[in-house]
Amino acid sequence: MTALHQSEVSLRLEQLTELSVALSSDRDITHLLERILRAAKSMTHADGGTLYRTSADSASLCFSIAINDTLKMNLGGAGGEPVNIPGIRLHDGDGQPNMSAVAAYAAHTGKSVNIHNVYETDLFNFSGMRQFDEKYGYRSQSLLTVPMRDHEGELIGVLQLINAKDPQTGAKQPFSDTDQRFIEALASQAAIAITNRQLIERLETLFESFVRLINIGIDEKSPHTGRHCEHVPELTMMLAEAVHATDTGPLAGFSMSERDRRELWLAGLLHDCGKITTPVHVVEKATKLQTLYDRIETVDTRFEVLKRDARIRALEERCTVLAEGRASDAAAIAARLAEEIASLDADREFLRRANIGGEFMKPEDQERVGRIARYRWTSPDGSERPLLNAEEEANLKIRAGTLNDAEREIINNHIAVTIRMLESLPWPRHLENVPEYAGGHHERMDGKGYPKGLTREQMSLQARMMAIADIFEALTAKDRPYKKGKTLSESLQILGGFVERNHIDPDLFDVFVRRQVYLQYARKFMDPAQIDEVDFTTIPGFVP
Repeated sequence: MTALHQSEVSLRLEQLTELSVALSSDRDITHLLERILRAAKSMTHADGGTLYRTSADSASLCFSIAINDTLKMNLGGAGGEPVNIPGIRLHDGDGQPNMSAVAAYAAHTGKSVNIHNVYETDLFNFSGMRQFDEKYGYRSQSLLTVPMRDHEGELIGVLQLINAKDPQTGAKQPFSDTDQRFIEALASQAAIAITNRQLIERLETLFESFVRLINIGIDEKSPHTGRHCEHVPELTMMLAEAVHATDTGPLAGFSMSERDRRELWLAGLLHDCGKITTPVHVVEKATKLQTLYDRIETVDTRFEVLKRDARIRALEERCTVLAEGRASDAAAIAARLAEEIASLDADREFLRRANIGGEFMKPEDQERVGRIARYRWTSPDGSERPLLNAEEEANLKIRAGTLNDAEREIINNHIAVTIRMLESLPWPRHLENVPEYAGGHHERMDGKGYPKGLTREQMSLQARMMAIADIFEALTAKDRPYKKGKTLSESLQILGGFVERNHIDPDLFDVFVRRQVYLQYARKFMDPAQIDEVDFTTIPGFVP
C-alpha cells in the first residue's frame, strides 16, 4: 500500500469515526441525511450524489437529496431547492420487482452496485440518466449504488454516488473497492442512525398523541375545558417565545432550545390532565343550583304552589265576604292577591338571576335569598317546609361563580391529581420538568396559591408563564357555561389587578403586554368582537 493510499485510508477512517459520533447526536433527520450524503461524497471524491428514501407505503424510492458540484445542483436537504424529480417504483404493474433501475435493484437484492462506466454497460436501464446528461450537458460515468438497511434488514433507502474523481488531477475515475467498502460501512451506520431517529420521532409522536387522547377524554366530558386544554399551551408558547426574544430587563437571560420548547409544550398539553377524574356535573356546573339538572325548575314549582295557595285563600275570603253581604271587600281581596302574586313573581325572577352566577354577589342580595328561603310552602305529602332547603340557600348565596366550597375543592383537586399522574411517569431527562411546569399554574407569587403554596422564588419561570396563560385564556374564553368571554381591555385590567395583588409574575406580565402577546393570541383564537382598543396607561401593574 502506497504512502498516499495509507494517508487516504487514514483520513477516511477519521471521517467515518467523526461521522459516527455526529450521527449519534444529530436530532434533525433532514440535516442527518444531508450530512450522510456529503460525507459519502467527500470520502470518495465524488462529483455528485443522491440519497433516496423509502416511501411511506414502501412502494418506491423517493428522491430525498441530490447534489452535484459541477452542475451546482443542490436539491432537498436543509437549504436546497425543492425536489421535483419523480421517484423510482420498486415493482412494475404486475407486482414484479423492478430490477432494471440500478437503485431499485440494490434495494431488492441488498447488494452494492459499482459500475465503471454507465455508457458501457447494458446491465441496467440508464435511459433516464442519459436524458439527464443530454438536458444538462453533463457526462455521467462511474456510479456507486449502496442500499441502506437497518439492523433488522429493513430497507431505509439507497445511497448513490456519481463520477469519482482523482483527488490530484480531478479526472473522472471508477469507484475503487476501497471506496465501496467505506461507503457500505457508512451506509450501515447511517441506516442505524436514521432508524434510531425515526424511532425516537415515532415514540415522541405516539406520546404526544396519547397526551391529546387524554384531552379528547376531557373534551368528551366537557367541551369547554377541552378547548382550554388546547389554547393554554398555545398561549404559553407565545409568551415563552416573547421572553426568549427579550434582550433587556430582568428576563433578558432566558433562552430556549428545541428540547426546552418541546418540554414546555408537553407540559402545557398536560396541565389539566387531572380533570379527567373530575365529575362532569361539577365541571359543567353552569348555574348555582345545577347538579344532574338545574334545580331552579324545582324552585319554580314551589313558587307555583305558593301562588296557587294564595289564589285559594283569596277565593275562600271572597266567598266569605260575599256570604256575609260585604261585596265591597271583594275588590280589596283581589288587590291584595295581585300584589302577593306580583311579589312572588319578582322573588322568583330574582332567584333565577341569582342562580346564573357572576363575578360578585352583593351582600344585600345574599340577605334577600335568605328571606325568600324562609317562605313556607306545603309539599305533596302535606308537610310545611321552607321554600329553600339549607343546601339550596347556600348555593344561591355563592358570592362569585357557580361553585360552592365543596365543589370548588373538587375542582381544585384536579391539579393535585395532575401532579400525581405526571410524577408517576418515568420521564426522560429532557422532559423531567414537565410535572413541575404543569403542576404550578395555580400557584401564586405570594405563596397563597395551591396545591403546594409555592412562592415566586420556588417556581420555575415556565410554571409562572403557564399561570398567566391559564388565567388569560379563562378570562377571554366565550364558551364557558357560566360566563361570557371578556374583551382584551377588560382581561388586561383584571390580569393587571392580579399583578398588584402579587398573584402573577410582574416581569412576565410586562413582556405579555409590551410585546403584545395578548394580541397575537386574540387574533388567532378570540372572537373579533372581543378585540377592542387597549390603553396601556390604564392597565394596573404595568408601566408603559
